[in-house]
Amino acid sequence: MINEFVYRSGKLLRCGYTTGSCAAAAAKAAAMCVLSGKSPECITLQTPKGITLTLDVLEPEFTGSYAKCAIKKDSGDDPDITNGILVCATVSKTENGITIKGGEGVGKVTKPGLDQPVGEWAINSVPRKMITEAVSETAKEYGYNGGFTVEISIPGGAELAKKTYNPRLGIEGGISVIGTSGIIEPMSNAALVDTIRTELNMRKAEGHENVFFTLGNYGENFIARAMPFDVEKSVKCSNFIGDAIDIALELGFRGILIIGHIGKLVKLGAGIMNTHSAQADGRMDVLVTCGVLSGAELPVLRQLPQCVTVDAALDILGEAGYIRRTLDVLASRAGYYLEAKVKGTAEIAAVMFSDKHDIIVKTPWADKLINTIKEEYNG
Repeated sequence: MINEFVYRSGKLLRCGYTTGSCAAAAAKAAAMCVLSGKSPECITLQTPKGITLTLDVLEPEFTGSYAKCAIKKDSGDDPDITNGILVCATVSKTENGITIKGGEGVGKVTKPGLDQPVGEWAINSVPRKMITEAVSETAKEYGYNGGFTVEISIPGGAELAKKTYNPRLGIEGGISVIGTSGIIEPMSNAALVDTIRTELNMRKAEGHENVFFTLGNYGENFIARAMPFDVEKSVKCSNFIGDAIDIALELGFRGILIIGHIGKLVKLGAGIMNTHSAQADGRMDVLVTCGVLSGAELPVLRQLPQCVTVDAALDILGEAGYIRRTLDVLASRAGYYLEAKVKGTAEIAAVMFSDKHDIIVKTPWADKLINTIKEEYNG
């Protein structure tokens, strides 16, 4: 167990450690075993974050030609699907150099744009560096001048991978060994933003100059039935619209289209680029403002702040005959803030929808971007 904690939303939450840390620690333990003939009960590992881990070594095996050890993943208070899995390392001696490969339960890269090239095991660069440093340190400690082959395996990883983003990202046959700091911070936004960056890198590697984002399942379902391009090519940005835009600009995309339910995207009408309710709400404030600018009467506007959902507020605006004018104002305001975000470096637009009201709201440039993306992705 790791005794590092962070505060999230007023709660003290325990940190965990990554699959990369597990792999490096297991490799270090197995290297010690193969060089000494004895398995350590626990192993210490210095993480890139500067935190030293002391981890129990499980299920040691030693045959004389190789050693195998396992480390149990502990995700702390983070709701990580890999919590509790065993990450194993099998180490054998070679003449020179250090070769790192995957085994059971570790995926292989099948699409360009990921941390590793197509055809390589999905063991990311930081974990590879950690593994290399761990076994090199052990070799030096025992006065060994030869090399190692290190095979990382994760029992049950192939089945577990089906419940992750890996198949969508192009990692087949198992999970990936990841982690940039070696430490998991509970409810880390950084992990979600890293996933967005990974998907955008893939689209760039595929040669795309335009990209379309969806916030989640509602948006994906809408794309599948109402948009002229393949939903599988979308990049899911969740609430992190601003971060997704920044990464897309950094990577040089020329066009950015955001597609999502109006219940979230209405916040763009106030320039809110992180739509999580813990960051900002403002939904009804936006609709009241847009209603005022559309000429809605005061008794109608006074009802909106009492609504729990955007659809409920649209019911009121619809009954009073102001829904279309209000949404036109919303489209204009959202377009203004999106264009202010990119500062002329890319074309950008949003498409908002509500199934209940059978409406689609498009900011300026939306139709142009839809056609551009259709031609690019379907061509």
